[in-house]
Amino acid sequence: MAVDAEDRNPALQVVVPGDPASERSFKILLPEHVTVRAHGQSDAKHLYIFKPGLQGTAPQWKRAGNGLEYAADFGEIHFVARATLADDGILFHYEFVNHSTTDYDFATAITDPRFSAVFYDPRLERTYVHYKEGFDLLASETPERLTMPLKDWFPVRYHASYTAPVPAERVQHRDDGITYRYSSRVVDVPMIVTVSTDHDWVAASFSREPDNVWSNPELTCQHVDPHVPLPHNAQASYEMKILIFKGTLDDALHKVLAQRETLK
Repeated sequence: MAVDAEDRNPALQVVVPGDPASERSFKILLPEHVTVRAHGQSDAKHLYIFKPGLQGTAPQWKRAGNGLEYAADFGEIHFVARATLADDGILFHYEFVNHSTTDYDFATAITDPRFSAVFYDPRLERTYVHYKEGFDLLASETPERLTMPLKDWFPVRYHASYTAPVPAERVQHRDDGITYRYSSRVVDVPMIVTVSTDHDWVAASFSREPDNVWSNPELTCQHVDPHVPLPHNAQASYEMKILIFKGTLDDALHKVLAQRETLK
C-alpha cells in the first residue's frame, strides 16, 4: 500500500502479491467524496469530491504506525482520514470535527476501491453478498446481465439493502443516466465480496451499520459506507475495512463476523 502518485487528491495504490504486479494493482480513493446533510434539510452537501490527475494541492501525508493519514479542513469541518495496513487487508478510519454552529444529521466519507485489475468483475459474476440462506451473487436476480452488451449494462449501480428498506421500484432509470438496481432481499451481514480472476484471493468490504451494500461493476467498486450524526461543536468517527487475502467466501465471512464488532 502506497500513496497514489498519479493523483494529487488523496488516493492509495494497492498491489496484490503475484506477477505481473502491473496486472495486480488497483486504486482506492480516500475518499471519493465527503458529504453532510444539515438538520432539517432534505438535500445533502458535498464538502469534497475527488478529482483525478495532478491538479490542486496534495495533502500532507504522514505515517501513523503501519498506516498513512492526512488531515483537511472543509470550511468549519476538520477531517482526518487514515488507512492502516493489516495482515489481512486495510482498515479505514475517518474523523469529523464540527466547529460550526450547524447540526448535521449525517456525515460520511465514501471509501472507493476501484478494482481495475485482479478483482475486476464487470458483469458481477464473482461478486457476492450474504443473505440468511447463505452467499449469493449480488446480481443473481438479473441473469440477462451475462449476455447483454456492456453498453446496455453500463452505467449501473447494484444495491442490496441492510438497514434501508428495499424500494418498491427495484429497477430505476434515473435522470443522471444511471440504472439503479436493487436486490429483492435484505442481506444479513453488511459485507460485499469479490473473488479474484484466478479464484485464489478475495476482497471483502464490511462495516458495522451501513444502509446498504452496493457496487458499480464498471469499476467493480465495493461500498459499505456508514454515516454518523455530527452535532455542532462535536466530534464523530467511524471505521470500515477491506479484507484482501488468499481464501474462500466462507473464510471472508468468518473474518467479518469475528472483526465487525471491533470496528468503531
